[in-house]
Amino acid sequence: MRFTTVLARMTVSLLSASEQFPPTGCTGTLVIRRHGTCDSANGELAMQSTAEERLRSLGLELPVVTRPRGSFRPYVTSGSMLYLSGKGLPLRVDGGTVPKVGAEISVQQAQAHAQEVGLYLLALIKEALGSFERVQRVIKVFGMVNADPSFTAHTEVINGCSDLFVAVLGERGEHARSAIGVGSLPKGFAVEIEAIVEISGHSDG
Repeated sequence: MRFTTVLARMTVSLLSASEQFPPTGCTGTLVIRRHGTCDSANGELAMQSTAEERLRSLGLELPVVTRPRGSFRPYVTSGSMLYLSGKGLPLRVDGGTVPKVGAEISVQQAQAHAQEVGLYLLALIKEALGSFERVQRVIKVFGMVNADPSFTAHTEVINGCSDLFVAVLGERGEHARSAIGVGSLPKGFAVEIEAIVEISGHSDG
């Protein structure tokens, strides 16, 4: 898939999702939304030379990484591979009935959650590597959707994360992927996503 094609789809996705659920890492109104058209967003983003510049062009900033509450790490490196633990959203404060994607949660809302998870995974990558320049390629994304049994648009939901990776990392963000529906997720998350990244062995700071 061409980079500019994904940017165009990313623009539409951000426009739709931000109307209801702006990501917590968003600094005010999304810059891409102010452009008004996919073409202008394609041109400006494609000209950015670094992942950080592309993030700023999208009006996004990396969230603060938090420590997991359990006997595991948010990421582990082994040789030339970086393994990112699953991250889920949204956080729920009550213990009531868990809303399901495809019933109480729309595709657009779930896609916005997936985009926000993707932003958090990018923050993990930056913390683990020190620089996005060390990313050789995102190898695999595995997305889980806490969905109604009749729901079939899991791919569209996880596109929120996949499109963000490509918009920020370019061709290095293109990856293999699985998107599945599950009967439940920890803490009643609507989506949970994990990823595997190939990395270079040196740090550029």
